[in-house]
Amino acid sequence: MKIVLDAMGGDNYPGVPVKGAIEAIEQLEEDFSLVLVGDETMIHRQLEAYPNLESGRIEVAQATEVVEMGESPSVAIRKKKDSSIVVGVDLVAAKKAQAFISAGNTGAVMAAGLRSLGRIGGISRPGICIVFPTAKKSCVLLDVGANVDSKPIHLLHFALMGSIYSEKIIGVRKPRIGLLNIGEEPNKGDELSVATYKLLSESPLNFIGNVEGNAIFESVADVVVCDGFVGNVALKLSEKLLGLIVSQLRSQIKTNPLAALGFLLLKPVFEKMKKTYDYAEYGGAPLLGVDGTLMICHGGSSPRAIRNAIKSARLAILNDVNGSIRDLASNYQNES
Repeated sequence: MKIVLDAMGGDNYPGVPVKGAIEAIEQLEEDFSLVLVGDETMIHRQLEAYPNLESGRIEVAQATEVVEMGESPSVAIRKKKDSSIVVGVDLVAAKKAQAFISAGNTGAVMAAGLRSLGRIGGISRPGICIVFPTAKKSCVLLDVGANVDSKPIHLLHFALMGSIYSEKIIGVRKPRIGLLNIGEEPNKGDELSVATYKLLSESPLNFIGNVEGNAIFESVADVVVCDGFVGNVALKLSEKLLGLIVSQLRSQIKTNPLAALGFLLLKPVFEKMKKTYDYAEYGGAPLLGVDGTLMICHGGSSPRAIRNAIKSARLAILNDVNGSIRDLASNYQNES
């Protein structure tokens, strides 16, 4: 198994991606190798810090250009054909690798994926999938940013893909599908929500109805679907809220001796909670619906997040997530 990592993606390239790659090689199974794509000179300079690295499991592919975060995705992939994103996705398209991971421009990864790999048959739009920790077990939320103007059929396909991801990666049997809405009643929400509710009710999926935002963290559903605009707001708000809570705890600990003592006593509990709710534990968000395994990471990803994104990509390949999505989408079309 070969996985391509964009060494020029994220806020701190190539150091962070390279370190994450090294951690993956050292800590994960030995059934995969990595291709670091980007400026060869910069990458090799980083690799020199690891003289004992197992030879043969990391190779470098040259790419002379970088797609910056603020660039237009469609323009960038058209004009920067030798960018790390385009070169990396093309390696997957040419069957020289099975997955591509990037902490770079999300839109560019999606545009390059659609151009070079296309969509899985029966899927109308790809969706970005994120794993949310909840009170009992993880919940899959999608779309969280690939589409900001969705139709009911798109949300149905998000539900199909989310159901497969929950089953194959998280291990949930017959995942419960919920539609993110402002109320539980079938007629709640805008036209998109009402129409999507009808489609999901008529589908073979285990649809349990509408769920409100607070229910995401209460293990009410295993998969929650929404359009990318709402999903991205929910994701960013949740990330910021966690950061605010941590910041407030640190502030109180510094200024209050009793709080500092309490923290020392409860430190193992806080560390466990931080690990549970830290996005770095999940690494990256798969772009489901593209006919190839693509993993999108946060621009500020740590080496640990990159390592875990590699782990997630490996699991997606081993469990044939795309093949299962293809089969379910095909069966649903036949039944329709």
